[in-house]
Amino acid sequence: MTQILKPTILITGASKGLGAEIAEHYLNQGHKVVSLSRSASVVHENHLQYQADISIEADILYVIKDLKSKKIPIDVLINNAGIASMNFMVSTPLTTAASIFNTNVLGSFLVTREISKMMILQKAGRIINISSVSLPLHLEWQSIYASSKAALEEFTRIIAKELAPFNVTANILGPNPMATDLIHGIPESNLNKVLERQSIKKMGMPSDVIHCLDFFMSEKSTAITGQTIYLNGVF
Repeated sequence: MTQILKPTILITGASKGLGAEIAEHYLNQGHKVVSLSRSASVVHENHLQYQADISIEADILYVIKDLKSKKIPIDVLINNAGIASMNFMVSTPLTTAASIFNTNVLGSFLVTREISKMMILQKAGRIINISSVSLPLHLEWQSIYASSKAALEEFTRIIAKELAPFNVTANILGPNPMATDLIHGIPESNLNKVLERQSIKKMGMPSDVIHCLDFFMSEKSTAITGQTIYLNGVF
């Protein structure tokens, strides 16, 4: 019987939190996982890890060169890496705003640009960019973070059109708050206010995210591109 090869998945920001959960899940499912993170992640024989800063072009070009030398194709790209900062707009330092946009927008752009070149040659691929419910909820104190996700979403919708002729899809997944470092330090009262604005008033779970990733990655989802799914009934 011919063995069906599972897609090779590249995940950014896989060293902790949601990214680590996603990486561990797909490794346990028999996928080969490539990760780009600033620190080490899940140890597994099928996990190829690169310690890289996605906002530094030289780091990304090195990773791509090494993947090509190892003849490792990327079938699925999950742009999970992101940073957030809760600030009143008038007291937000420029350095904070620049750091958020450099990672959430330009970093995702750099990785997507280079991986897309590989996918175009393969004439197949899936790109999934992780956004946030902070955008549709227009959350106070997150003007820069939500703006960076708005830029990422519009970027995704446009490249979905550009890459469609090559059988490459690009979609957006917006998780709601979950217990990761991204919300570390946020007062419980503020989190409860966010939950109350959701249709399903509960914290997110990595399994919810993984279910949607499976949907976007499915061979049956070739007609799904340029779309956004927000979790827990946020719209």
